[in-house]
Amino acid sequence: MIEATELTKRYGDKTAVDRLSFTVRPGRVTGFLGPNGAGKSTTMRLVLGLDAPTAGRVTVGGKRYGDLAAPLRTVGSLLDAKGVHGGRSAYQHLAGLAAGNNIPRRRVDEVLDLVGLPQATARRRTKGFSLGMGQRLGIAAALIGDPEVLILDEPVNGLDTEGIRWIRDLMKSLAAQGRTVFLSSHLMSEMELTADHLIVIGRGRLLADTTMRDFIETNSRAHTLVRSPEPAKLRAMLEAKGARVRLDPRGDWRVEGPDAATIGDLARDHGLAVHQLTPAHSSLEEVYTGLSQDAAEYRTASVREPEETLR
Repeated sequence: MIEATELTKRYGDKTAVDRLSFTVRPGRVTGFLGPNGAGKSTTMRLVLGLDAPTAGRVTVGGKRYGDLAAPLRTVGSLLDAKGVHGGRSAYQHLAGLAAGNNIPRRRVDEVLDLVGLPQATARRRTKGFSLGMGQRLGIAAALIGDPEVLILDEPVNGLDTEGIRWIRDLMKSLAAQGRTVFLSSHLMSEMELTADHLIVIGRGRLLADTTMRDFIETNSRAHTLVRSPEPAKLRAMLEAKGARVRLDPRGDWRVEGPDAATIGDLARDHGLAVHQLTPAHSSLEEVYTGLSQDAAEYRTASVREPEETLR
């Protein structure tokens, strides 16, 4: 497990991590969320011994990272996909990691195959790599020691749709093997599909530590997705009954207030056909945005939504 206890990190008069306590358990994918400046990267650096805490402690398997006998066999990490010497090939980079940690050379070929980097590409200098290729190399380096714990910061940056799906399946399979997977990402839709548990921070403090399901259901606003061949009449009827109605990105009406049964009865009473009537909850992105907006260090001005139109 990764265990943080009253973890604190200050840079001068700025507190990046503020008495943060949490546990990342094996056998599940734990998502790590927070707005820019929340302290996520600092927390990950503290876990990996790259920064020293001002107060508190963080351990992996009960030990500080610096006290681990074989770090790469215990913890694999990706914090910066560009943290590779540009004059070296991907193969040389991985071979150096293997040699320095008593890992068999055959493991280099195994992880290259696992992340989808062809041998011809792996023999090229990394300075010519695209962002997606760099991400795959970074993940290969994280996996080189076949670690029990995996820590990844924004691993899907630069990956195409196939690559993103591959990362999702990889994280889930590693967790299913009983490993500890700690994953940070700003891509909320993908996090919702990947993570089983969430740790959410803002301004260095813990905002939530719960399962994905409980996080969404506890903090979301229940609503109903409605589709009708007479949308304007349906909206007018619902708003007359006090419902809040707006257009969903998929083209349905998103109705807050009356439940699905009440909406169906109202439509019947007014002679309106309904082609869809689906109870729903907010997405992870909507719930997360609502919870973290007051904890964001950098905030944009609000933008007026355009008038909703139906065609």
